[in-house]
This record gives sequence, structure tokens and C-alpha cells, in this order.
Amino acid sequence: MNLHIENKTALVTGSTAGIGLEIARALAAEGARVVIAGRNPDKLEAAAKDLRSSGTVEAVAADVATAAGAAKLIAAVPAVDILVNNLGIYDSKPFADIADADWLRFFETNVMSGVRLSRAYFPGMIAQNWGRIIFVSSESGLSPAADMIHYGVTKTAQLALTRGLATATKGTGVTVNAVLPGPTRSEGIVDFLKSVATDPNAPLAELEAEFFAKHRPASLLQRMIAPAEIAHLVAYLASPLSSATNGDALRVEGGLLTTIG
Repeated sequence: MNLHIENKTALVTGSTAGIGLEIARALAAEGARVVIAGRNPDKLEAAAKDLRSSGTVEAVAADVATAAGAAKLIAAVPAVDILVNNLGIYDSKPFADIADADWLRFFETNVMSGVRLSRAYFPGMIAQNWGRIIFVSSESGLSPAADMIHYGVTKTAQLALTRGLATATKGTGVTVNAVLPGPTRSEGIVDFLKSVATDPNAPLAELEAEFFAKHRPASLLQRMIAPAEIAHLVAYLASPLSSATNGDALRVEGGLLTTIG
């Protein structure tokens, strides 16, 4: 399918691995000029080298979890047509053990990175009467897990950002949407599975099976989602073909949520 995003400039944060990397790949394959960002220069260059076989890719070394890093990225890329706020962190921790520093780190990374970039690029999208902002939220934004409350709160905040910003697009060709992935096979997932496992040294297949049996029994998929499966939905939302979808939160969580709508 031709998504009609040839020569559009797309910025994807958190794009050196996992979901972000696959989103960048999908957009580049559709002809967009893709900008990836990351704080580790070696990982960033490796990702850019990997992606260049798919299309036009530019790499900017910047830590957008900080105000200074976001400003550096905005200076390097003054305008974009498509912004994918994918950067995010997660961990499993009892609520009583989540210190103020953890809360602030999660908000800076998961929420403020998207706030700062959206604030910078949104006016230009409105002025040109076309643009896409997509937040990679989570099913935890609707159904927070008891062992990841700080993560869930930041993902709910992204949904409020999505809807609030979308209301400001009324009557224009700009849309703002969120996607809600479920547990995804991305970088760091092995360490996460070990952190919640009965036996951290068990084979990966057993760790995954136990995780779904004990922690995500409602999942219909009963497996980790592949990052490319999320990227396909994001690429569609970045396209003019999705023009009637705005202010929404689209699920790609394997049937984990038990309500419709």
C-alpha cells in the first residue's frame, strides 16, 4: 500500500532500537525523510546504518529526556511533518518504593519529551495545514499495572496530551493520535521478564510464558508483540489515509484490555 508520505520529514524519538527503530524503518520504506534521535552516538550510528537500506535517514545525537537535549534536536531539525513521540522508559517496582526521583525521571522522559517537541513543531503543522503527531502510549495508560504505577500514570498523561492537543487542530489537516501497545519484544525486555520471574535463570520462552500466565492473563495474544506490528499502525496514522482519525487512542495490545471502546 502506498501511504503517500514521500518526501515528508518524520522525526522518531527513542529510535535506536525496538519499537522506535521499526517505526523509523516503516516510514523510511514509505519514502519519508526520517530523522532518528538518541543519546548514545554508537547506537545511533548503528541504527542509522541499519535503516539507510530502507530509505533516507538522518541521525541527531540528543537526549530528548532533557530540556537541553530537546532544544538541541529542535535546533538541528527546525520543522517536521510527522512527529512520533516514542521515547519511553519502564520498570517494575512496588508503589511504596517509587521515590520522588523515579517519578520525576519518568515524567521527564515519558511525558515532557513529547510536550517539548510537540510544542515546538505543532505551530508549523497548523501553519501549513498538515501534520501528524503520534504518541506511543501503552495499554497501561488505560489499565495501570500495580507493579508499574509510575509508568502507567505517565502513559495516561500522554493520552490527555493527545486529546487536548487534538482539540486545537479543529478544522485543519493536522491530527494527533496515540497508539496503545501491549507487552512488546523490545530492548530490555529480557531483564524486565527476569525481574518479575520466579526463576530469573529460566529460558526466555519460560520467562515469557510465566509473565503472561501470572501478570497478563487477560491477553488474547499470549505472547510478546513484535515491534514491527506496532510500527505498521503508526505508519498508517502518519499517512494522509488516516485523515479522519484524530484525538484517538488506537489499541495494538494483543487483546489485553477487556473493554470495547
